[in-house]
Amino acid sequence: MRILVVDDDPLAGEMTAALLEFQGHTPVLANDAMEAINQLDNLEDIALIISDMHMPLINGVELLEMLREQGIILPFILLTGDTSHSALKQMPGLSACLQKDAELEHTLGQAVKQALNG
Repeated sequence: MRILVVDDDPLAGEMTAALLEFQGHTPVLANDAMEAINQLDNLEDIALIISDMHMPLINGVELLEMLREQGIILPFILLTGDTSHSALKQMPGLSACLQKDAELEHTLGQAVKQALNG
């Protein structure tokens, strides 16, 4: 199953993609929100979007809002390096908000499973 990974940090994007591949998914990388929208336009079988929170121009929350306005209702997981993200967890349309930390391998796997089965 294809999962779109949006991250302006190539290393972080590759690490997320590697975790997804290990879990049996096919990651598709995008370096920013505009590239993500382009990927969504070109690939019809994307089942989930995982986006970094902090990106230049359009951040992860703005990307989610933009997609929802366009009627794209794919599950959406937000990744953040911020320690306090409890307010984000309540955001409508957000499947999960995860901390980029040592537990990401475990938490990402669980969140992806829940988002795809929910």
